[in-house]
Amino acid sequence: MAEGERQPPPDSSEDAPPATQNFIIPKKEIHTVPDMGKWKRSQAIEKLVALLNTLDRWIDETPPVDQPSRFGNKAYRTWYAKLDEEAENLVATVVPTHLAAAVPEVAVYLKESVGNSTRIDYGTGHEAAFAAFLCCLCKIGVLRVDDQVAIVFKVFNRYLEVMRKLQKTYRMEPAGSQGVWGLDDFQFLPFIWGSSQLIDHPYLEPRHFVDEKAVNENHKDYMFLECILFITEMKTGPFAEHSNQLWNISAVPSWSKVNQGLIRMYKAECLEKFPVIQHFKFGSLLPIHPVTSC
Repeated sequence: MAEGERQPPPDSSEDAPPATQNFIIPKKEIHTVPDMGKWKRSQAIEKLVALLNTLDRWIDETPPVDQPSRFGNKAYRTWYAKLDEEAENLVATVVPTHLAAAVPEVAVYLKESVGNSTRIDYGTGHEAAFAAFLCCLCKIGVLRVDDQVAIVFKVFNRYLEVMRKLQKTYRMEPAGSQGVWGLDDFQFLPFIWGSSQLIDHPYLEPRHFVDEKAVNENHKDYMFLECILFITEMKTGPFAEHSNQLWNISAVPSWSKVNQGLIRMYKAECLEKFPVIQHFKFGSLLPIHPVTSC
């Protein structure tokens, strides 16, 4: 072959780490408010369901203890200690043996995704850690683009079920909740994905999610409505009073506009909030380093 006809080298994929990648234990990198700039520039299903089923079973095996305080049941710390001890073994059941070196790094995000054992609270930062856990599995090739619908509506949905059980069983405090002025005490992502699921629905409109009958009849099929049902189970009083933000969103004319607005809100209220991102940990799969220019 002539020099001028040399074939270009194969294009490397940014999504899959090279075989020689050195995995590292993720650590906090956002120490001060100015460090938020790093985050904004960063590069940042059956086995998974079985993993989550194990966490669910451990809740059954760790009942709440009798204590004076109504909230923050200390049995959660016993449950969490088991996860802390077993996290790498659990992740190893999902990751193939040739990627075993990634297990300690990926396991950190699983442990970060279930709440804080000191404060016995849970919030959107923990939810983001589970999204990061799934992202890491995508980057090392365990999950693929073809899995994206199942990642959300099977794996993430099972995660939500387990988190709700944790919240109810151990009466966990909402971390960083804005109360009536926030979207939800515990979750955010399922509202984004759930609203996208309802775009162009033939009869369910945003106004219907404040209709008790519509929610009761359709919540099993739609992630957004399942979120609404959980809120109404956990809170008392008129919906417009305990969930004012959602009440206002119900007046938006279309699900596509709801979805677009929630994405903007998530960026502003979660991804760009120091109190949330200061706890996020960065490693080799989700680095803090700025994206390199093409």
